[in-house]
Amino acid sequence: MHMPVLAGSARIEARKPLYRILYIQVLIGLVLGVLTGHLWPEFGAALKPFGDGFVKLVKMMIAPIVFCTIVGGINSISDSREVGRTLVKSMALFYLLTVLALLAGLIAVLLIQPGAGMHVSVSTLDPSVAAKFTKQAAATGFADFMLHIIPHSFFGAFADGEVLPVLPVSILIAFGLSRAGDGGAVVTKAIEAFSQVLFVSFGFIMKLAPLGAFGAMAFTVGRYGIRSIGSLGLLILTFYIACSVFVVVVLGTLARLNGFSLWKTIRYFKEELLIVLGTSSSEPALPGALRKLEQLGCRKGVSGLVLPMGYSFNLDGSAIYLTLASIFIAQACDIHLSWGQIAAMLGLMLLTSKGAAGVTGSGFVALVATLSVMPDLPVTGVALLVGIDRFMSEARALTSMISNCVAAITVSLWENACDREVLARELGQSNAVEPVAGSKIAAAAAVAQEDKSWMPTAQSAA
Repeated sequence: MHMPVLAGSARIEARKPLYRILYIQVLIGLVLGVLTGHLWPEFGAALKPFGDGFVKLVKMMIAPIVFCTIVGGINSISDSREVGRTLVKSMALFYLLTVLALLAGLIAVLLIQPGAGMHVSVSTLDPSVAAKFTKQAAATGFADFMLHIIPHSFFGAFADGEVLPVLPVSILIAFGLSRAGDGGAVVTKAIEAFSQVLFVSFGFIMKLAPLGAFGAMAFTVGRYGIRSIGSLGLLILTFYIACSVFVVVVLGTLARLNGFSLWKTIRYFKEELLIVLGTSSSEPALPGALRKLEQLGCRKGVSGLVLPMGYSFNLDGSAIYLTLASIFIAQACDIHLSWGQIAAMLGLMLLTSKGAAGVTGSGFVALVATLSVMPDLPVTGVALLVGIDRFMSEARALTSMISNCVAAITVSLWENACDREVLARELGQSNAVEPVAGSKIAAAAAVAQEDKSWMPTAQSAA
């Protein structure tokens, strides 16, 4: 009986003792962080620099990795029209998922009503809390949002560590290189070589992931305390229920319709998801997820474009949070919104939920940006949420991360840019799925894997 060949990363993990596997180390860091923050709150709160430092190290690498991935991926596509199709299909899927995420949050908060009966007077809310975040709030106008995508300069796109301004620069350079002849070929090879260096270097940074998760979790529990969940526990529970329903129902249906398993996909990205859980940020998981999408048989030209786009245009966890938190404030302050006002709010949130970086607190900033231009709801109402926002940021980041991985696989399948046999084997599916038309993708992926078998990946380096 012919046994399927395991992926390189799976073979490496099988040989490693448990304590050397990355996700086991991150789990240990999370548990120690919770215990430290609970038993020694002041000491735990003082460990915040460990988590912040790890996230800053990752952000330092994000922009060049995204740039190299997109440039190399687009150059591997022979038909430039495929890039346009990928962009259109990705944006259509992102907006559909965002609408469903907004509705999931709305339905959950209307059914459970976590703010009902609180009877909070708006005059008693502290306005300084909202004022502190107003300066960070993203622009709410469509023109301002589009202008934010364009960086101030070429190197300015890499200066702030944001994914969004890197996208247009990467696409422009990729198309320029494809038409620059021999000079473009030389630069393309240099970028591909630099990309390999970046991923190996990122593997060294990922060795610090358990320490970063430990520091971030110790700070969260030590600073806010598990007991602070009590007063607004129903709100937190409502949010986690809404996120779980969105993942299981919406993303599970999307995955099933396209012939792959949501649960096995989540298991495949377990290391990245645990790092997201520990740091409350989806950015540290981006490079590893890009590499794993290639291992799943997704062509880099498609998955390498869709996943970074999702980090700015498909923040479904934040979308759920926006509707749920806004209606919660209305319920707590005894403000009754008409269906017309709710519809207008949803339309505004389709814009304010876009473009925010997947870092801790971005959802809270987007909420302030939404309430700042909503005359029906008091922006000072965010004072009710500031104490527990950290406990909801993990669910926001996890939901968005899972959604973006599923979306990248889905769009790759739509574009016939993912080998279904490789996908089924990597996810461990026992039932063979018929390969897509044109199995050249599989052959090319196999050859590429053999040619690069000597090269350490971010996963193996970790």
